[in-house]
Amino acid sequence: MLIKKGQPVLVGTTSIEKSEYLSKLLKNKKIKHNVLNAKYHEKESEIIADAGKYGSVTIATNMAGRGTDIQLGGSNGSEEEKDKSLNSGGLFVIGTERHESRRVDNQLRGRSGRQGDPGKSKFYLSLDDDLMRIFGSDRLDMVLKKLGLEEGESIVHPWINTALERAQKKVESRNFEIRKTLLKFDNVMNDQRKVIFEQRLDLLQKSDVSETIREMRHDLILDIIQENIPEKSFIDDWDIETIQKELKRIFNDSSPIEKWIKDPEIDEEILEKKLNDFFDNKYEEKVERFGKEITPSLEKSILMQVIDQNWTDHLSQLEDLRQIVGIRGYGQRDPLNEYKSESFLLFETLLNKFREDTTRTLFHIKMVSQEAIKKLEQNSNESIDRNHPKLKEKRINIEFDRNDPKTWGKIGRNEKCPCGSGKKYKNCHGRLA
Repeated sequence: MLIKKGQPVLVGTTSIEKSEYLSKLLKNKKIKHNVLNAKYHEKESEIIADAGKYGSVTIATNMAGRGTDIQLGGSNGSEEEKDKSLNSGGLFVIGTERHESRRVDNQLRGRSGRQGDPGKSKFYLSLDDDLMRIFGSDRLDMVLKKLGLEEGESIVHPWINTALERAQKKVESRNFEIRKTLLKFDNVMNDQRKVIFEQRLDLLQKSDVSETIREMRHDLILDIIQENIPEKSFIDDWDIETIQKELKRIFNDSSPIEKWIKDPEIDEEILEKKLNDFFDNKYEEKVERFGKEITPSLEKSILMQVIDQNWTDHLSQLEDLRQIVGIRGYGQRDPLNEYKSESFLLFETLLNKFREDTTRTLFHIKMVSQEAIKKLEQNSNESIDRNHPKLKEKRINIEFDRNDPKTWGKIGRNEKCPCGSGKKYKNCHGRLA
């Protein structure tokens, strides 16, 4: 009837899939129409311009084309074309279902009757619509069958509209609570982001980060001692073997700790000072080999890389944690409190990892001579960047560490993974490569 009158029609749908399904139905009926959704956004202005033309039919998602007026007769139409659209009744808006938000429904209704022009809107509902399922369509279906209504028969009653608005209010209230909760989760992440970015900015503004590197090293030694030496314990209770393994893993060197513990005066504080002095000297020797003109930029570069990489990994962990704590709500535990406490523990781990990764990388770096580099290039056909003026005579290479993928170099996808899992690289660490 509307097409026969030439009245312009806008059909609103809730998704791209539904707009395309409806388009197929109209094609089967040989009804000429335009489709406006996110897939055809480049034609949006053109489609909107034609949507008010006499005899036009436009299918759109409820969100498409918002902010642009549909003018009767078309945006570039003549007064005669506008009069034809006006006389046909103006824009007729058809809603194929009710949206979860009343605001979106009202925006669709508002496409008709703009600026005093005539227009009309009508919404159609099915018991299979998402909102109707929230409303309780199963119970309604049973009632309607008892009343003797047949399949496909239309139902028009004011209390259905009232009940649907109540359902929409419930959904809107739930969505509002979800957004509020998400904002609280984001606030936790933002607090951590501020701390990291302030530290990062502070380090970027420093020309020399050697004191920061030194503090990290000393904090790391203190952590190892506290983890393996019980408070106010005798030497026999000290886990010297684990201390040595950790020192070797991080500092790539063993200390004379077995000799030191034979001193009857030894205690945790003396041991800490001896280890600090020992590895401070080891690091100074390494600095001398590197060259004091190279070391500051090298330290800063490694420190920034460690912060950036670990922060990226930390964000992924927080996102995973957010998914996990959501499930805990079913166990009567507050997801937000769970997230706050566990994200704090993850943040502490992050700060510890900054110290360890920076220290370990700096102690595993080795100087490589020009002759060794040439030999390596000949054997592996791998080119090494020679453009850095400060590193022209002295090159740096990182010793292989199976726990650090950055030290593995190039690996074939079918080779065994260097981590020692026994799997092929493509099925292990190479899955994300």
